[in-house]
Amino acid sequence: MLNKKKIIFLTSTRADYGKLKTLIKIFEKSKKYQTKIFVTGMHNMKLYGNTISEIRKDRIKNIYVFNNQNKNSSMSDILMETISGFKDYIRKFKPDLLFVHGDRVEPIACALVSVLSNIKVAHIEGGEVSGTVDEILRHAISKLSQYHFVSNNISKKRLLQMGENRKNIYVVGSPDIDIINQNDLPKLEESKLKYELNFKNYSISILHPVTTEPSKKFKKNVDSYFESLVESNLNYIIIYPNNDFGNDQIFKNIKKFRNNNKFKILPSIKFEHYLTFLKNSKFIIGNSSSGIIEAPYFGVPTINIGNRQSNRLKEKFIINSSFAKKKILDSIRLSKNLRIKKRYLFGSGNSNKKILKILESKSFWDSTVQKNFIDFLN
Repeated sequence: MLNKKKIIFLTSTRADYGKLKTLIKIFEKSKKYQTKIFVTGMHNMKLYGNTISEIRKDRIKNIYVFNNQNKNSSMSDILMETISGFKDYIRKFKPDLLFVHGDRVEPIACALVSVLSNIKVAHIEGGEVSGTVDEILRHAISKLSQYHFVSNNISKKRLLQMGENRKNIYVVGSPDIDIINQNDLPKLEESKLKYELNFKNYSISILHPVTTEPSKKFKKNVDSYFESLVESNLNYIIIYPNNDFGNDQIFKNIKKFRNNNKFKILPSIKFEHYLTFLKNSKFIIGNSSSGIIEAPYFGVPTINIGNRQSNRLKEKFIINSSFAKKKILDSIRLSKNLRIKKRYLFGSGNSNKKILKILESKSFWDSTVQKNFIDFLN
């Protein structure tokens, strides 16, 4: 009987599931692996659309659901609950490898538990920078990981700076592009029907909290942001923020303007439908990494607000603005005349197949949990 490697995929947000889904499915089809999905975080919260239902609709197998928070939980609370829940789970399954993505609290919790349990960790999209606490978490997850699947050579160089082993860093591109390249995204009319969108033309707004900004300053910034959207008199799909500290200020404005007929407010959008909306939008505004990663692929202008993405890989066609109302409105006007070519900053697709091929190499599994810092000073 074939001795299958046991792999756990962690997903805690709508965003990371969108990136991991094609990878999960390709591993499920392989006869060489036994896969489990540890589902936690925002997926299990009504406030954010109970996106666990989307995972089930996709017929993902072997799902384990763990509730690690409520609407009043701090990030520290979430960290501790996730550590406890994941620790108990892996005692039963005893995996060979954990796949984590990005820069959230749940990945760092599960990566820490794995390392202390002699389980290897594979980190997707490490080596990137942003400008907020997310960047700190991302680098910490990288240091807890034995394997790195990065989007581009710049990310690879950063991991080398952090003392990671060149042999365990693989440039595979961003998983987002895999879904974009499937050529079977929903038609715009199908997405409009599903989400009851009646706008002919629209833009997308995604604003997340900035945990490192003082709350009074962020409140003022959020108020200015939403007032700018209203004053622009354009149609917007407004998507709920993530669950970071400070999102209450964003929700207050969403509640304030929920009856504005220029706004279509949605807690969450399935990733394929989101990409369809993005592809056909006039621009995306806010501080989501989607404006840095996916929008350029479609040739859609990005208005990047504030410093949440300040250190990300960016191109000249991304319009950067402060939260000042005049700056935001000027940026919106500028975007109307902006014509950009599609850009491939994060690979050209097939990262899922590349990762599967890498894991099928015998040498991949020869690495130990214990890591050595590769020092450039010698």
